[in-house]
Parts: sequence; C-alpha cells; structure tokens
Amino acid sequence: MKVAKPPREWPLLILIALLCAGFGVTIGLAIIAEDTGSLDVAGGWLTAIGRITGLTGAYLMLITVLLIARIPIIERVVGQDRLVSLHRTLGPWPIVLILIHAVLITLGYGARYQRGPVGELWNLTSSYPGILLALVATFLVVLAGVTSYRIARRRMKYETWWVVHLYIYLALALSFPHQIATGASFVGHPANRAWWIAIWLATAGVAIAYRFLLPLYRSLRHQLKIVSIKEEAPGVVSIIVEGRKLERLAVSGGQFFQWRFLVKGHWWQAHPYSLSAMPRPPYMRVTVKDLGDASGEMRWLHPGTRVAIEGPYGAFTRFSKTGEHVLLVAAGVGVTPIRALLEDLPKHTDVVCVLRARTAEELPHLDEIGRLIEKRGGRLHTLLGTRDQVPLQSALPSVVPDLGGRDIYICGPEDFAEAVATTARRYGASDDQIHSEVFSF
Repeated sequence: MKVAKPPREWPLLILIALLCAGFGVTIGLAIIAEDTGSLDVAGGWLTAIGRITGLTGAYLMLITVLLIARIPIIERVVGQDRLVSLHRTLGPWPIVLILIHAVLITLGYGARYQRGPVGELWNLTSSYPGILLALVATFLVVLAGVTSYRIARRRMKYETWWVVHLYIYLALALSFPHQIATGASFVGHPANRAWWIAIWLATAGVAIAYRFLLPLYRSLRHQLKIVSIKEEAPGVVSIIVEGRKLERLAVSGGQFFQWRFLVKGHWWQAHPYSLSAMPRPPYMRVTVKDLGDASGEMRWLHPGTRVAIEGPYGAFTRFSKTGEHVLLVAAGVGVTPIRALLEDLPKHTDVVCVLRARTAEELPHLDEIGRLIEKRGGRLHTLLGTRDQVPLQSALPSVVPDLGGRDIYICGPEDFAEAVATTARRYGASDDQIHSEVFSF
C-alpha cells in the first residue's frame, strides 16, 4: 500500500490569508462604488448598505462552497466533520445578508423613484437584467438553509437533504449574471469586474475539480466492483470490493469514502462509509448498518456491481495523535473506523480500546479487534448493557484510569461522542487530545 503522508498546515494558512485578503478587497469594491452624490439622494444610504451586504453575502457564500469542496490540503488537516460544522455555522450569514440586500435595494430604489416596495420589486424584475434569476437563486438558497437546521434534517432522508443542497450550485450560477450586469461596483469598472469574475471562476474550478473530476478519475482508474457481501450481525453487512492499482491509493486507517453503487436507484446517491479494515490490494472492505435509509438496501446489492468512489476523506487518523498513549472509544457500528485505525497505528503505540453496545452482537468485527489488540499488547473493554445499566460517565474512568493522559478517538452517534468528550475533559484531557468521528448528517 502507498503510505499516506502527514498533512501539512502551511498551505492551509496561506489559503486562509488569501481568503481574508479577498474579503477585504470585496468590501473595498462596495465602498469605492459609492460617492457623496449617491448617498445624498433619497434612499441612497439604503441602496449603499444593500450593495455592501449583497457583495459580502456573495463572497461568504463562495467560502461556504469552498468549505465543502473537499480540497485535500484543507480536508486532511481540519477533517470533513469540522469543515461541515464550519459550513453550517457560517451558512446562515450569507443567506441573511443576501435577504437584507434584496430588501434594502428594493426600498432604496423605491424611495428614490417614489415607488412602493411591490411596485419597485416589479420594476427591478422587469427592467434590470438577471434580477428574476437572482430572485429564484435567493429562494433556492433559503430552501437549502432551512433544511440545514437540525429539526428539518432529522425529518428528511439523507438522500433528500443531499439533493436539496445541490441547488446551492444552481443558485450561485443563477445569481451571478445580475451582479456583473447591474452591480455598481462592476458597471464601468473593468478591473473590478475582472477580479470578481476571477474569484467566481476559481471557486467553480476548485469545486468542479475536487467534487467531480478527481472522484471520476479515481473511479475510472481503480475500476471497483463488489465481489462479496457478508452479514456481520442483524442489520449489519460488510461489502468487499475489488479494484485495480489500489496499492497506489494512499489511505489512512479511520478515513472514509463517499460510495456510489452504480445500479438503478443508487447510482446518483453518495454514501459516506468508513473503511472497516486497511485495504489489502486488490480488496477494500466497508461495513454498513441499516439506519432506515438507503443503507438498509446495501444487503440487496450483487457481486459484480460497479462502484464509484470519492475520497479518502477525514482527519480521524494516526496523524492527529499528540502522544504515544491512545484510547479508542466506539459505540455500535462506530467500531468500523476504529477497527481500521487500530490496524494503522504505529506498533509502539500503547492502545486501550473501549467498545459500547447493548449486546456483543451489535459490535461487528469484535473478534478481529480482539486479535489486533492482543497482538500489540493492548487492552480491550466491552461495556455491554443499556445506558442506565452501564453509565458511560462512570464506567469509562473506571476502566481507563489514565483517561486524561491519552489521545482519545471517539466514533459513534453525536450524543455518545459528546458524552465521552465531556468525561475526558473532566479528567484532564485537552481539546487537542480529543478526536471525534460523528455519525450524523
């Protein structure tokens, strides 16, 4: 296997500096487009603030796209879970700014030409190029934003949520023409227009390259197909795929791929599943639990089914650890990336593994994990029973007395990961020692 290289932070720092500089330039474009005369007319200040919020919102929207563009130099350092968290945190701001922009521009122009909001909105839509497309784009952005809230996500299938979020790309494409055609910062300012077009093209190029072209290249290169499907436990199956040149694919234990099974009803859906073992060319294995969505249909796939992949992704790897003493903690099917990570940790690492489930049958690959732990001289603890029978907060410190002195890798549902992290901090672990892979979307 090709050895994965440690992630480097300096390219990320350079990229952050460039994004901050770009933000400053963008704000500057909005400010220099205004003059005393434009501010003194009726509605002038409303229009000026509307332009600033519009440009700021558009720029922040591009950043949200870059956060989930799966750029390797960012993703390997930060991890996709944190990038998605940043995306969700930042996401509402451009939506709010764009809505404020639309309202203030309508009110500002209405005040200037003495038209009411409805009349001015109709005038803008019918008289200015690209405004109607921009309104459609605003609706799509708001739709994606609303479905991002946790209460909405829990009511939606992952596949539905994923499709809705693809509308963001359409919204960006629809919003761009009115910016260039009517924006005061760009009309009559060729250098400003060239700058704005350049950053939009750069963002589109990065997203297309890493979200589409690189996965297409890897899928065509490795020619993956299913060779067998094995039931590991009730509702849990392992899928073994075979491919070409897998020894050239640099993968770390704990990472995951986005999997597309190229059969009717599944080819358009990407499923984030972690490897449950280090690849052994020409084979890779992923273990999937029926969570009530498309994952429940994995058992009905057949050998010979072609598979497309995106990845590997994730910073839940050996490169994240700060020392040589490690605790691996997982719940249920969360043992799958733990199983692969355990195989990839350096031989001299002191490892303790704690697995949590109601019954042993809910822990796939338990025998494999036991053999790996025994081989490296580590310790394995299984906490079996309900949450009331085995309270995690008290059980964990009792089986791992040196909890605060270890790097802690946590994989499982969000509430489980938060409980383990809270307990670890209470016993002295720092945030740098806690590494989580949360099963949610």
